[in-house]
Amino acid sequence: MSSILSLIGREKELFSSDIKNHQKELADVVAKSRFLVLGAAGSIGQAVTKEIFKRNPAKLHVVDISENNMVELVRDIRSSFGYIEGDFQTFALDIGSIEYDAFIKADGQYDYVLNLSALKHVRSEKDPFTLMRMIDVNVFNTEKTLLQSAAKGVKKYFCVSTDKAANPVNMMGASKRIMEMFLMRRSADIEISTARFANVAFSDGSLLHGFNQRIQKRQPIVAPKDIKRYFVTPQESGELCLMSCIFGENRDIFFPKLSEALHLISFADIAVKYLKQLGYEAHLCESEDEARELSKTLPEQGKWPCLFTDSDTTGEKDFEEFFTDNETLDMDRFENLGVIKNEALYDAQLVALFEQEIQEMKSEKSWNKEQIVKLFFKMIPDFGHKETGKYLDSKM
Repeated sequence: MSSILSLIGREKELFSSDIKNHQKELADVVAKSRFLVLGAAGSIGQAVTKEIFKRNPAKLHVVDISENNMVELVRDIRSSFGYIEGDFQTFALDIGSIEYDAFIKADGQYDYVLNLSALKHVRSEKDPFTLMRMIDVNVFNTEKTLLQSAAKGVKKYFCVSTDKAANPVNMMGASKRIMEMFLMRRSADIEISTARFANVAFSDGSLLHGFNQRIQKRQPIVAPKDIKRYFVTPQESGELCLMSCIFGENRDIFFPKLSEALHLISFADIAVKYLKQLGYEAHLCESEDEARELSKTLPEQGKWPCLFTDSDTTGEKDFEEFFTDNETLDMDRFENLGVIKNEALYDAQLVALFEQEIQEMKSEKSWNKEQIVKLFFKMIPDFGHKETGKYLDSKM
């Protein structure tokens, strides 16, 4: 944890005081409760699963579509924490599948369901087919698992939103904003809570995780120099989710308070710190070709080729925010956690329209990105979508 903290320009853990203040209550609730974690083998899912496991739950079932990542999760847990007396099982299932439905029908007895599954990449909006899968995973799988949880008498349903859902500028953030509308609709049937938080440092598939891959493959480090982000560590992401799940009241959205411990840092700055930690000096290049060529010779000299550029791709937000001006906040309940308090406000006709139009597109097996963008604008009139015609897949 300390090495990740120093890379993101921090000395202190964000939520240690809140965790400490509520440690006994957390331990008591977890020890007597039954948990189902969906999307458990992603970076946030693994972090949440570990936070639950180490507090000895009565039952912990974890589900993920990635068989390989699930194997690593179990190895990690066994190597770090060992075993628990409670019922711990893993299931390699697609939440959208018939097999998952049969799994829920066969048991489905849980106190808390935590959904961490998501298509999280901004780059996933580049083609209409991946974009539709993003809608399926982020919106309709949430709706489906919500309904199943309510039918089985689950006490609480938690799922992750994103800071990009506050005044969204990309389709991923907007899909999470629409997901929040669906959550509000179902909050009459089951208690829900969620969390918006910053980038998880070195999470699977992230740019920082890509730094590790580039070093292993002896390839240049590439990063935007003009984009600054807030970062939390994987463990902090797990703590935030668990706190929201256990202590969130119906419709609460938890987020990290901004403080001297949480500040913006650019990807380029992290790259320089990261290379220094590995014993390399960052060598700035002018082009992709130069960076690729120098990667063959520079590392022996204790230097690493880097290409730091301005961002010009679709969907990049200029700044990050966890809440909007018209949301009601509770900043007093916790030391380092803020809470957005929500009424069950949503436009029922609009939500129904979204379901209907998406279903029609699927029935036709034909749709384009423009149709989906237009529908998103209906759902979010002030949607700040920026289309540059350029996507991350077109860059190194």
